[in-house]
Amino acid sequence: MRIRNLIAFLFIVIAVVLGTLFFLKINFPKGLEGYFKPDYYNQFGPLAICIELLIAGIYLFKKHSKTNFALALFGFTAILDPVFNLTGLFTSLVPTYATILFVVMALVALWLSFSNTFQMGRISLRAALLSFAMGTAIELFFNYLV
Repeated sequence: MRIRNLIAFLFIVIAVVLGTLFFLKINFPKGLEGYFKPDYYNQFGPLAICIELLIAGIYLFKKHSKTNFALALFGFTAILDPVFNLTGLFTSLVPTYATILFVVMALVALWLSFSNTFQMGRISLRAALLSFAMGTAIELFFNYLV
């Protein structure tokens, strides 16, 4: 229980700190038409990953029944961002320091999710595939709108 709470606390703190940094970098348009351009929405991609990490951390702390799904969703989204960036599908807006941190945390999250370390219920194959599909959709939505 102590390790679970420590990991959850670490996930929450990193999500809040990086989320704040990413939110402060968002350029809000001056006119109304700027809110309807893809460049505006693309800025929210790194923030979406932080929100996924925050939800996964909160679920892990509360030992929620959907914790493993949330961990897998964050893990796949955070891993797919640099993979899509390296393959040239899009240029990621996540800074290098955050990408490294997200990948390390994603590997931990995927390990926790698939190994059922804290006995919160095994993730089903359907839920794993759904989390992968949703992670892909989130990445493509925030980075491939242009």
